This record gives sequence, structure tokens and C-alpha cells, in this order.
Amino acid sequence: MQTIKPVSKPRDRVWIDWQILSNFKIRIPTLIILGILSFFSSIAISWFLGNTYVTELFIQLHLIQENPPSWLTPPKWGKQYYLLIPTLVLFLLAQIVMKLSPKPKTWSRRLLAGVLFILVVRYLLWRSLTTLNLTNPADGIFSLTLLFMEIVAMASATIQLLLMFTVKDRKSEANSYSRAVVEKKYSPSVDILIPTYNEPDFILKRTIIGCQALNYEHKKIYVLDDTRRPQIRKLAKELGCKYFTRPDNSHAKAGNLNQAIARTNGDLIVVFDADFVPTTNFLERTIGFFVNPKVGLVQTPQSFYNSDPIAKNLGLEDVLTTEEELFYRQAQPIKDGAGSLVCAGTSFVVRREALQKIGNFSTDSICEDYFTGIRLSAKGYELVYLDEKLSAGLAAESLAAHIDQRLRWSRGTLQAFFIKSNPLTIPGLNLWQRLGHLELLFHWFTCIPRLFFLFVPIICIFGGLNPVLATAAEGLYMFVPLYAMFITCFAWLNERSRSALLADLYAILQAFPVAISVINVMFSPFSQGFKVTPKGQSRNRFRFNWSLAVPLIVFLIATIISFYVSITNIPSSGFNIGLWWSVYNLLTISVALITLLDIPQPSFYEWFSNCQQIKITSGNCIYYGVTQKISEEGMEVLLDPAVNLDTKITVEILGENLTLSGSVTRSYVGEKGYRAIIKFYNLTLPQHRSLINLLYCRPGQWQRRNAPGELQSIAILCKMMLRPLIFLNRKRASQLVKQY
Repeated sequence: MQTIKPVSKPRDRVWIDWQILSNFKIRIPTLIILGILSFFSSIAISWFLGNTYVTELFIQLHLIQENPPSWLTPPKWGKQYYLLIPTLVLFLLAQIVMKLSPKPKTWSRRLLAGVLFILVVRYLLWRSLTTLNLTNPADGIFSLTLLFMEIVAMASATIQLLLMFTVKDRKSEANSYSRAVVEKKYSPSVDILIPTYNEPDFILKRTIIGCQALNYEHKKIYVLDDTRRPQIRKLAKELGCKYFTRPDNSHAKAGNLNQAIARTNGDLIVVFDADFVPTTNFLERTIGFFVNPKVGLVQTPQSFYNSDPIAKNLGLEDVLTTEEELFYRQAQPIKDGAGSLVCAGTSFVVRREALQKIGNFSTDSICEDYFTGIRLSAKGYELVYLDEKLSAGLAAESLAAHIDQRLRWSRGTLQAFFIKSNPLTIPGLNLWQRLGHLELLFHWFTCIPRLFFLFVPIICIFGGLNPVLATAAEGLYMFVPLYAMFITCFAWLNERSRSALLADLYAILQAFPVAISVINVMFSPFSQGFKVTPKGQSRNRFRFNWSLAVPLIVFLIATIISFYVSITNIPSSGFNIGLWWSVYNLLTISVALITLLDIPQPSFYEWFSNCQQIKITSGNCIYYGVTQKISEEGMEVLLDPAVNLDTKITVEILGENLTLSGSVTRSYVGEKGYRAIIKFYNLTLPQHRSLINLLYCRPGQWQRRNAPGELQSIAILCKMMLRPLIFLNRKRASQLVKQY
């Protein structure tokens, strides 16, 4: 770089280094944030110092609060409980609509989303014009800050309510397009790319085998190994697929994919992460969309064949859905309707021609998938979301890995403010598309108000501050209808993927680290690079996540103390918002701390519930039974109590024409019969292929499960409060450890 400075000019003249200026422009969002913070901080300080103009301003604002519009005040009805009538009417309306439409349809979704949107606007107007406590600087600043945090917390959900008016369901389109593929009227060439960095070979092996089992002829499979491992090269050769590597790891996953694109020539490109296994009909259901020349990319949901660590640590694997379900059941169909679909990095198909027109995968962010989708949209291509579970992968296997994954997503998404692919400014997107992307950007900022809400009761009680000036009648008339409607409709609107209470539990767990990440990325957006989520791990003991627990423990202690102080002052202080807020925080923080104990995971493999008829040959005897669970390493079977098994046996899965050799590692007589744990040995490659096809590749096997409702969620949270008592009983604790 060269700085040009003419000799004829004065020496004290300031000359511009254009490279520095360019970098300076990239940081404009940071400067805007600092400017806003400085502006409001100066007003707050001036108010505290008694500045005449500022004080007069807040006096006038306080007078407005004292004289609100009549439509924001509760009616003067004879009995105060009459004010619950609007809530009851809205609750009945919601129940009737959900009864008539158990699954959201266009009319029912629009009706309830519209009602909720009106209630949100009504609530925010009420909070802004009638409830602020501006009588003094301390109460006033706290009150205004709380209102601002509420607005930030509700912004993402409010935009979602608007976007619900254009939700798309592509299943009927997929049915029509897939016929052309099945009948071979449309058969483009397909390159399947599997980028890998440090995933164990047994995970990669099942992904390759799953891709090879796809019902489509014109496909080629490429393993893109960014760690240049000899064992992965050997694995690719053994399985009969192409193996690519490169001399460096520049631009991480995006660079890995881009180099492979330059070395391949298929009409369509499919990307699977190293741990994602497709069902055999993946290509049949997706590539038909590309008959339409405007379609640039087709995304499918990320499903998971293991539970997320929060559900596992709570012992609720069969009750809770993974956190991603909320995004793929609710957010993605909404974004598809708005034209702002998020490319999720795996289990998608992209048109090569479209990708080449935008310069291949984006390399200026660690979320190369998201910004690649944005650039395709900006070029006029349509992004399609097919809401069918056509693949499954590994969810993060520890809470630390789960949080690290969210931190990477938050950093990568918020880097939008600092790159040319910013969806709010990039040419080519319409207003509705930008609104859809704005919702996603707002989502990551909601962790800051969630963290602030933990402070609120503590500040109220210890500081003696009251941020909300409202009567019980106003609360019944203005707040309760919104909250009741929100609780009633939340799970229905998100296709039963998450209850509101359990969603808040997940939010509390992530609030501290994600809030720090969000603040860091706004001031230093590219300070951390791409980090692969570790997969295929095992552990033989319990492990407590102290780094995540310490701030929660501090808040728990402070909340307990503030709760005690508030209880003792009830007679003199009357109603205290901090008291009731403390009760809720105590419950959620306590359960959040319990989830931080990672339970043992001794096996590398997932064991799936699977009922198959089997024939066991043990010596000269033959027994028949059924499987209870099957994995790649073994199975649990149920037999007649009279059996007598040798250690070495042969198992034939009758419906699959699959015969395996195994050894009995454990057996016992239970209530329903004789149970045995069998571990496989000497698996041949054809046997392993058949086993993986059985476990991972059958169309329709990844079924959706409904999350618990709100009442059941309350019961779950209360029950989890008693879970630590198990460990006070040494015998029960020992049994629990042996169970895992």
C-alpha cells in the first residue's frame, strides 16, 4: 500500500489512506452503536445532574403518562374481575380456531397471528404512554431501560407474526416435481459434496454409505477432507467414492467447497455435513424443483437422530424436541414465504450455474451458507424450503459444544452488518425479504434483554425502584390478554415444536455466553474464525459445566436474597413486581443449573428403538424373538424366558435379509421375557451397508414429535427441581451411573 503525498503541499495537511478509510467504513455499525449509547448516556447523566432542559423534558413526559388516552385505560366496570372478560373471549376464540384447525392453515394462522400482532402493538402503546415511572432520574432511567429491553425482546416475534401471512407449504409442489424425477423425465447430473475436517471416520462412513444408497443414478460422491488424513483417503477408496483435499485450509468450509466446485461439473450440487445421512428418497424429493429455471437452491430441515444435551441431561429425551425444531418447523416456512429463506449449510441442493454467477460460496463470513443464500436471492433466484425430514445428523453431544455452536451462529449471522452481503443493504432484495432477514438479526439480540430480565427483580428490591406504574386493573386489562393469548397460541403456531416456558429455559442457558458474543461481534466482528462442532465423542463420567454455571449461581444467590428481603417487606410495601418476577427466575435458573450436568455417554453409537422379527442361531438351537433397540455396534433383543444362549451366536433380521455374527455381553430375565444385549463383530462392508440403510436411510423414518404443552411444561420444571435429590441417595446415584 502506498500513501500519496505531493511535495508542494504543506506538511501539516492530513492525507487520506484509502485502505484505512475502507476499513473505517466497514465499522460504521459499531460507530452508530457507540453514538446511540453516548447520546442516551449523556441525557441520563444530564438528568441526574439536574439539567434544566432535560428535567423539564421528563416532567412533560411524566404529565403525558399521567393523562393517557382513554382507549388505553381500563373501563370502570362494577367488579374488577370483569376486566378478565377480554382475556376469556380471546382464549375461547383461540381454542375454537385451534379445534377447527388442529394444524395451522392459511386462514387460522392469519387470524390468530393478526390478533396477537394487535395485542402486541396495544401492549407496547400502553407501556410507552401510561406505565413509565419518570418521577425521578433513578426510577426513570430504569423504567425506560426496561421498556427498551421489552421492545428488543418482542421485535423478532412481532416481525414473525407479520411474516406468518405469507407462509408457504411446498409438499404438493414436491409431489408434482418428484414424478418427473422418478419417471426419469428430468435427470440432471448431481455432485454430492461431503466436507469434513476432524470428524471420526465411523461417522463419515455412514454418511458416504447413505449417499451411495440414494435412489438416483446420475450422481457422484466426493469426500472433501480438509485435514488430509490417510485413513479418510483409504476409507473413500474402500467405499468407492472420490477423495479431494487441498494444501491449506483457507476460508474453512467455504474454501473447501469452492475448490471442489472448480474440480467437478455436475448440473446440481448437494452438500451434506460429515455427520448427516440422507434417506434414500432425498434426491427424488428435491431435485425436481430445478425444472423451474428460477429456482437456485432447495433447503431441507436439519433433523437429528440423537437428543440435544439439554433434553439428555434432564432425562427427557423422549419428551423434548431438539432446539432446532423450532427454527425448522416455524421460522423456515415463514422465511420461505417472505423470500428470505436461510441456507443452513447441510442437506441442501444448489444449481451450479446460479452458484457460479455469484462467485461460489461466500467467504467473507464464518456463516458461508447464510450469505450464499442471500446473494442468490439478490441475483433473482428463488430459494425453496421443503419441510420434509429427508436426512438426519448428530446434534451437539455436550452442553459446551451446544453453546459453542450457537456462538458461531450468532457471530456469523451478525457479521452481516460488516460485509457486502448485508441483507439490509445488498441490492436486489425487496422490502419483504429484508424484513425476513431483519427478524433473524434481531433474534440474536434478544439474549441481551433476557439477561437484563434476570437483573430486574434484584434491582427492584435492593434499589427500591419501581419501573412500572400500573394498577392491578390495568394489568388485567392490558397485559393479561396478551400473555394468555401468547401462551395459548405459541406451541400451535410453531407446529408443536416447543412450549413457551421450555423455550425460555433454553434462552436462559444461552443468555450469558451469547450476549457476550453479540457484544463482541459488534465491536470486533472478525476476531474469531470458524470452529467445527466436535462430534462422535464419548465420556464415562458426569461432568459439570462450571464456566456456564458460575454466572447463573451468582444470579441464583442474589435472587434468593432479594426474594427473602421482598417477602419480609410485604406488609409495608404491598404489591412488589420484583417479588413475583423473582419466583419465576428462581424456578427457571434452578432448572437451568440442573441441565449443566452432562451425563455419561459411554457409547459412540446411537441406539434406536426398532422392532424387527429375528432368528437367533445358538449352537444347534434356533430361537425367534424381536429387537428392542438396534445400533451399528449391537442390538437389544426380547426372547422367550426358556432360551439358553451361547456367548457366540448368529442373528438374522428376517424382514431385512440380513445375517450378523454377535456375542452376548449381557442377559437377564425381565417382566416381558428374556432380554439380551448382543454386540456385533466381524461386520463385512455389505453387512454394514445394510445395517446403515436400516437405521438411517428408510424414507419417512424421521418422524416429528410434539413438544409438551404449557401445563405439562410447568409440571416438568417443578419435577426437575427435585432431580438433584437423587444424588443425595448414594445407592440411587450409583444405579443411575450404571444405567449410563
